[in-house]
Amino acid sequence: MSEYSAKAQFTISDNESVVHTVFTHAERTPELTVFSRPKGEGWVDVTAKEFSEQVTGVANGLIAAGVQAGDRVALLSATRYEWTLFDFAIWAAGAATVPIYDSSSQGQVSWILEDSEAVIAIVETGAHEQLFQDAPSTLKAVMQIDDGAVEKLTAQGADVDDTELKKRLAGIKADDLASLVYTSGTTGRPKGCILTHRNFLSEVRGILTASIGKVAVPGNRVLTFLPLAHVLARAVSLATFEAGASQAHWSDFATITTQFERYKPNTILGVPRVFEKVRDGAARKAESGGKMPGAIFAFAEATAKEYSQALDKGGPSLILKAKHAVADKLVYSKLRAALGGECWFAISGGGALTPELGHFFRGLGVPIYEGYGLTETTAAHCVNVPGAQKIGTVGQPMGGNGVRIAEDGEIELNGGVVFKGYWKNDKATEETFVNGWMRTGDLGELDSDGYLSITGRKKDLLVTAGGKNVSPGPMEDRIRSHSIVSQAVVVGDGKTYITALLTVDPEVFEKWKSENGKPSGATVAELRDDKDLRAELQKAVDDANAAVSHAESIKKFVILDRDLTEEDGEMTATLKIKRNVVVDRFSKEIEGMYAKS
Repeated sequence: MSEYSAKAQFTISDNESVVHTVFTHAERTPELTVFSRPKGEGWVDVTAKEFSEQVTGVANGLIAAGVQAGDRVALLSATRYEWTLFDFAIWAAGAATVPIYDSSSQGQVSWILEDSEAVIAIVETGAHEQLFQDAPSTLKAVMQIDDGAVEKLTAQGADVDDTELKKRLAGIKADDLASLVYTSGTTGRPKGCILTHRNFLSEVRGILTASIGKVAVPGNRVLTFLPLAHVLARAVSLATFEAGASQAHWSDFATITTQFERYKPNTILGVPRVFEKVRDGAARKAESGGKMPGAIFAFAEATAKEYSQALDKGGPSLILKAKHAVADKLVYSKLRAALGGECWFAISGGGALTPELGHFFRGLGVPIYEGYGLTETTAAHCVNVPGAQKIGTVGQPMGGNGVRIAEDGEIELNGGVVFKGYWKNDKATEETFVNGWMRTGDLGELDSDGYLSITGRKKDLLVTAGGKNVSPGPMEDRIRSHSIVSQAVVVGDGKTYITALLTVDPEVFEKWKSENGKPSGATVAELRDDKDLRAELQKAVDDANAAVSHAESIKKFVILDRDLTEEDGEMTATLKIKRNVVVDRFSKEIEGMYAKS
């Protein structure tokens, strides 16, 4: 069993909470810009003093509405300024936030409300409010942001005695419940993770005391666009706020690059798919002609990867430096401009980033620092940081945390970020902990320097009829790195060989049809057996097969008629595949790959 721990470079007192920073900022630096709200084509700044006043107003409104210390308040909204405002206001009232994804189904909403016993719900739109029609009796009210929830609560709380809010704030302890964050539910019903103020403070200060936290200082900018219901986006947002940096919110992925150019963030937090889309978009533009021919992009991409890899092997040669300078002028500078032109680096979590993509971005001058964590660890537990990065790993534990690999290869974690347990589920909690260490369900390896590599998911492990253990995750990541592939699901548990379900990226598919002489109106369903399309996807499969043994390689694949979606229940809100749902739904296609010819 290998093990590695990192000493904490911070302390947390028993009387601290995440919300206290709102008022210390207002007292010490009242004119500091802590948020920027979108308005027209620009942004309107919100100072620390203004934010403190707004948090106070909404918190008093919640108290007037009957919220008691220790109560749970549900919050369902896309990422926007008001999400963060309500999060802090709920804490200031002494309550705990229960985030719900704005894409959740009515059944998911009902379960979370019933399990958490939330007393009030804050929703974004009228459509969201409709999801609460079958809410349990414990829910007393639903308030809508688009219908003036902030203003109504502020007015409602105008007569609340100031001493009550002070009493609530003084009563919050570090080990009190701050949030019930429900797991994404890739298998079974979501479980509520008990996250305390100490958990969030451990995460925030772990980030800020690491070299990666140096970007979060007053005057610097962070654009928050991932769902704040996801603990990763929320934790980084909280760290940004505690450090006094400015942040803006945006939730429309279709226009996110426009916002990069408008807001010019100094760092970007994303999931691997975000960075894949940036790379693929640049490649599509190049391959379609225009000012950057495909051959130039291919040269620049290969050079970026070679340059990055050379940084780990004594540095690039003079010839490579010259090639890199040419590629920078032709390609890299344009890609950096598309990210706003002032981005120091990016942070990736929520899934595996392929080493090829990591080398590409580092080579073009925007390194992506990949981390690892779960809802149960209040987001990142391990992370690569400036000055301590190994591409292909998820880094070392942050300060105050430890990681070890059990005899069967399972990753186990401990530290200040690790949650208390599952809400009203003692059985699941007991099964998760062993001698103070949290079992993650993930498989990994730990090198001598304490860098963790993820090799698969224990529950996803496939065992072929021949007894070969196959971890599908790394193969799926590698297949999906090819622009024409949207999703990949590797199957073969109990079978004689490994197969895969593949889906085609809709945007790339349109371009591919045009370049390969296919009818413009043809659908994926009509071309799923087309020899040219299958040959294109075979390249992605061959690439994955090149990284594994013959027994693990994919022997057959089928192209699905459509992409996998969250709306159809096949993916979580954080874009993780619900493997059991997909395997059950496409069982006919899977069995067809094992039928004798």
